[in-house]
Amino acid sequence: MRIVSVIAMAVAAYLIGSINSSILISRIVSGDDIRKSGSGNAGATNMLRTMGKKYAVITLIIDILKGVIAVLAARWTKSIGMPDGADYIAGVCVVLGHNFPVFFGFKGGKGVATSLGVLLALDWKMGIVVLVFALAIMAATRYVSLGSILAAVLFAALEITIMIANRSFDAVRFVCVMILAVLLIARHHANIGRLFKGTENRLGSKKGN
Repeated sequence: MRIVSVIAMAVAAYLIGSINSSILISRIVSGDDIRKSGSGNAGATNMLRTMGKKYAVITLIIDILKGVIAVLAARWTKSIGMPDGADYIAGVCVVLGHNFPVFFGFKGGKGVATSLGVLLALDWKMGIVVLVFALAIMAATRYVSLGSILAAVLFAALEITIMIANRSFDAVRFVCVMILAVLLIARHHANIGRLFKGTENRLGSKKGN
């Protein structure tokens, strides 16, 4: 019964993540799919470059909320016997849904905003630290991708450091943290290649990230 509950929670989180706001907004507002414009990425950065600040902000807020809702809902289910670590599992699944949405041919975004929502819901203090770090990198370099990638590394490092410092290693938590960090970095593989070549688009350029 417990396993069934965890699976149901994971599926629900995945479906929440699969509701891709950038795709829906672009289709409603312009009649076009955001994945056919700019960088082809279904996320807030591409919305900013192709549809402007208003829709980028709306997309960003919704994507963050998806992560928050999935994690908080999973924590609430602990009252009905859900095991520890369910919130981390939900976090992974909602990001997977955003990146590979079942409703949109499994082609979604890179999961940056949704991952931020997950982190804020798991530990808001750590979330703010990672967010400020990412924004500082982005402001200094104007590379959204670099800020996102380094934020993922910082998140994993902080989580592991806390587990070691508190002598509270948890296998489920560790695996989920690593999946979230590696997934975000892997989704930026093309950006990493361009960063090394010096051809990555900076924030404010016409092409998408």
